[in-house]
Amino acid sequence: MSRYTGPKFKLSRRLGISLSGSGKELKRPFPPGQHGANTRRKISGYGLQLAEKQKLRHMYGLNEKQFRNLFDRASKLEGIAGENFMFLLESRLDNLVFRLGWANSRAGARQLVSHGHVTVNGKKVDIASYTVQVGDKIGLRERSRAMKSIKEAQEGRHHLPGYLSFDANASEGSFLRLPDRGELSQDIDEKQIVEFYSR
Repeated sequence: MSRYTGPKFKLSRRLGISLSGSGKELKRPFPPGQHGANTRRKISGYGLQLAEKQKLRHMYGLNEKQFRNLFDRASKLEGIAGENFMFLLESRLDNLVFRLGWANSRAGARQLVSHGHVTVNGKKVDIASYTVQVGDKIGLRERSRAMKSIKEAQEGRHHLPGYLSFDANASEGSFLRLPDRGELSQDIDEKQIVEFYSR
């Protein structure tokens, strides 16, 4: 299944979650369409599990195969499978570039990585799904630091997560530690996703 490229606001309204994090999509808090405001159908247990899975998958912009493979990898790690899965998603290079404020969206961050603008520990990495390890340093290549889109995104950043540090002079961030579950989205019930894949 290919990556979703349709209207993001409609998708956010259908799933009931702001995929961009801005909340602008949910000014009308009901599904899109002519009858969206009058939808009263009861959702089954399977439907709830599927909705949680789709929320998280679209939030990070993965296709189904990537998402399932990452879940399988998380389920083999020690600890709670759902939380491990969230931590692996958060450790992706494109996500951390977004968190550092070099792009306004994860899709924009993925493009920066795939176009070769990002380094990990001083070496160019152009694989968006690359898993960053704790202690790694994420930087911008010298020729990329003056890019207008990066500067504008950096100026618009309002929050830096506690598991990252940022050195503006060096245009470099560090992945200090794995995030706590409380630092990640509270709109996601990862237990439902574990149950969905455990059927």
